Amino acid sequence: MTLWLTRIVPDVHSREARRDLQGVNAAMGLHRRLMALYPNNAGPDPRAQFGVLFRVEDTSNGQHVLLQSSHEPDLTRLPNGYGTALTRPLDPLLEALETGLTVRYRCTASPVRKPGATTRARYNLPAAIPLSGEEADEWWTRQADTAGLKPLLSHSQAVEAARAVRTPNGANDKQHIRHNRIRFDGTATITNPDLLRQKITEGIGRGKAYGCGLLSIAPARNAP
Repeated sequence: MTLWLTRIVPDVHSREARRDLQGVNAAMGLHRRLMALYPNNAGPDPRAQFGVLFRVEDTSNGQHVLLQSSHEPDLTRLPNGYGTALTRPLDPLLEALETGLTVRYRCTASPVRKPGATTRARYNLPAAIPLSGEEADEWWTRQADTAGLKPLLSHSQAVEAARAVRTPNGANDKQHIRHNRIRFDGTATITNPDLLRQKITEGIGRGKAYGCGLLSIAPARNAP
């Protein structure tokens, strides 16, 4: 299976692009925009079917969208004037992964703690409690371990939460969605290339439909 990585550079003059990147429902709007690049009628969970993960990157040239998928997107489905986009296969990178290799990584994720049913009932807790600070860093260390990585240097930074409002049963049935997001950057040593390929493909944590979970890596030129 080939993984595809697409970089979209939105045009600041495009109304559609600005709407997808700004506002309370931007995360949901961008999700819908990206899913429109894939075939219709893909079953109950097309995001999982096509392995779609994405992340918005702040760069010196403005915001870029990184889109990863197991199905090549049809970029002609982007609106006219939306911006520029380029897709390339990730196979050469994935095939070069080996134990002991030092890589740079980045992942914007939604770290949470999930209390058991008894604890939730006793203390009236939600099903998922967002983590921050040291607790979030510890969460990332555990996730990295299950992804076949041993972090060497790590930095975390909170970014704007992903918010959305769903109305699955009509306008009177509103579901407010919020995923706190933290960007994890650093270097790590590969301990298990197969686990790493799996996690790159499937993503990490929750909120994958809202810009969370995409794990990006690149060879580190200067190991710490």
